[in-house]
Amino acid sequence: MSFQQSNRRQFIASGLVAASAAPYFFSPKDAFAQENNAANDKINVAAIGNGGRGSGIGHQAGRLGNMVACCDVDEQRAKGFASKYGSCDTYQDYRKVLDRKDVDAVTIGTPDHWHTKIAIDAMKAGKDVYCEKPLTLTIDEGKLICKVVKETGRVFQVGTQQRSEYGSKFIQAVAIARSGRLGDNLHAVSSVGTAKSGGPFKSGEPPAHFDWNMWLGQAPDTPYIKERTHYQFRWWLEYSGGQVTDWGVHHTDIAMWALGHGETGPTTIEGKGTFNTQPDCYNVARDFDCTMTFADKTSIRLTSGPNELILAGDKGRIRVNRGSLTGKPVEEIMSSKSEQEKLNESVRELYGGNPQPHMVNFFASIKSRKQPVSDVFTHHRSVSCCHLANIAMLTGRKLTWDPQKEDFVGDEQASAMVAREQRAGFEIDA
Repeated sequence: MSFQQSNRRQFIASGLVAASAAPYFFSPKDAFAQENNAANDKINVAAIGNGGRGSGIGHQAGRLGNMVACCDVDEQRAKGFASKYGSCDTYQDYRKVLDRKDVDAVTIGTPDHWHTKIAIDAMKAGKDVYCEKPLTLTIDEGKLICKVVKETGRVFQVGTQQRSEYGSKFIQAVAIARSGRLGDNLHAVSSVGTAKSGGPFKSGEPPAHFDWNMWLGQAPDTPYIKERTHYQFRWWLEYSGGQVTDWGVHHTDIAMWALGHGETGPTTIEGKGTFNTQPDCYNVARDFDCTMTFADKTSIRLTSGPNELILAGDKGRIRVNRGSLTGKPVEEIMSSKSEQEKLNESVRELYGGNPQPHMVNFFASIKSRKQPVSDVFTHHRSVSCCHLANIAMLTGRKLTWDPQKEDFVGDEQASAMVAREQRAGFEIDA
């Protein structure tokens, strides 16, 4: 059983920490009602990337709007996704989806190395975007996405669902940390588990239904290896940042929000990771331990320990994951109805209203034309922290970062890793 499957079961079994005190916690019936209301707006949506997670967010969007098209370089996956709808055209080239004037919004659930180009092309084609995390493959890509969002005014939701869902436990943790209840000298431990190791793997011929060249996109040209594709892309630095960015950005995003660093970044980064440098092997950091320190001396430690986020100061400590929110400060709040209501109000203030299912928040934002709760600007800063951790571990030394210039100080090798070379014919046009 995967960690996520296990945690979902624990979540259902354990109940909500503050269910009795939080009128903004949505039951499945409430969420379904919201979905039906949103569906009446007849927003036409297309799903780009129809694999595991891409299929998941695509079907969420399909319940809220009209799913008119889908796209995957694996033709079988596209056809399987489309079969759930009465009329849903399938494509292998996402550009054909963006050419359609009847598509209002897209979900993007492709491998990470494709996120930025598709998202930018979609916004320039007049589409609103829901894109899975981690949003980018490099720090430079995040700057480009932020630029295009400002230029086009498109609504853009990033798939960091912990900002909206899981019984509002994570946003409660943010509210508690920002209330001063934990005291000063805040720090966070973002613990996200280890990555997979494996290889070397054998190359071969891609299946007839799979467009390998299109799958590679801007990534380096290489012979087809099936272990590079589908879910396994996460374990290759050519396409992803590994567990450091994939799971790391979930907890690190919440940590950044809790510490008040949504518009800035760390000033120093240092840590160690275990990488496999042999050819044709999974090559992301299998285990890692990296600390990012900010100008105000707060810090985030990103590590491959058991999955949880710890927020602590000189007065208290709380622990949160998708199954629970615990700690003495939580117990004190839950023992008082007035303190519970204060926490509820803080959550509503942080969220900009009552928390709602993440995709519902996206569709509501399409109507209001306001950026949703997981906006690209704060996510860029959060995922940049994870990219910085990888760069520090790959260089093997402590690095100094200028969060205003978004560049390293006095380190040309590290600065060269803020962007990556793009394969000819697949360059990002921003």
